[in-house]
Amino acid sequence: MPEPGHMQIGEVAERTGLSLRTIRYYGEVGLVEPSARSRGGFRLYTQEDVDRLNLIKRMKPLEFSLEETRELLETFDRLGAAQTPAQDREALSERLDAFEAAVVARCHALRKQLAMAEEFAGRLREQRARANTPV
Repeated sequence: MPEPGHMQIGEVAERTGLSLRTIRYYGEVGLVEPSARSRGGFRLYTQEDVDRLNLIKRMKPLEFSLEETRELLETFDRLGAAQTPAQDREALSERLDAFEAAVVARCHALRKQLAMAEEFAGRLREQRARANTPV
């Protein structure tokens, strides 16, 4: 039984839609390490860990690299830390602005890809309709 406020990896997988393997991998590469371990050595996660995994999940379709993902998570962590000096906060905020611009650009590119895919699907429907129409 997990400690109060903690979840085992299976529950985290259900809540995030990520595989156990993916969650373990993110721990191995240092993106989201378990907040605790049970007496039996099982990984235990908090809601904050789940939120972090969901953030990573949202970045994946936008093709952010592991290093970019790590950088964004570190930026969030440092902005959330009370001891981060004001001048660092300004630089971190600028870094978030750069990430936001990258997200906007990637969303635009995905919309263009989606429009092309939808146009292609329309052409296939037209071709099928012509093929099924008696001459």
